[in-house]
Amino acid sequence: MKNFVVILLILLLSVSCKKELVKEPEHLIEKEKMVNIIYDLSLLDAIKYQQPLSLDSLESNPKKFIFKKYKVDSLQFAQSNMYYAADFDTYKEMFDEISARMEKEKKRNEKKLKAEEKKEAKAKKDAEAKKKKLKENSKRFNKKDSKKSKSRFYKKSKKITA
Repeated sequence: MKNFVVILLILLLSVSCKKELVKEPEHLIEKEKMVNIIYDLSLLDAIKYQQPLSLDSLESNPKKFIFKKYKVDSLQFAQSNMYYAADFDTYKEMFDEISARMEKEKKRNEKKLKAEEKKEAKAKKDAEAKKKKLKENSKRFNKKDSKKSKSRFYKKSKKITA
């Protein structure tokens, strides 16, 4: 009898695990498109977190813009998101892909930022060198000019006294 109960429990558990928790929605967003939408929404959330006032100045709703970009509506997105979230492994793969993409984008942006900072530092250094050179040339010109004016003054004063 105990064996029968154990076998029955195992059978029920295995059958119940195979059952879909969420039915596939009628207008399911394909996986790649869903990854792109979630990526864009994640960027939007990051912008909101880093610079909250930057999105407040916009007259339109940025989420609506993203849904319009991918030609989906919020209900379709919510149903598809629930469907994918019901399968933990698939959902984790999607977010791992999004995370890798964000990391790649972060590295690319950091590389650009370093290049710009290096370019700015070089431009600043060149400007300082040019400024220094102009100062030196100005000093030399002033010295030559003052010598010339002194010698002219000296010649004129000699003529007057003679």
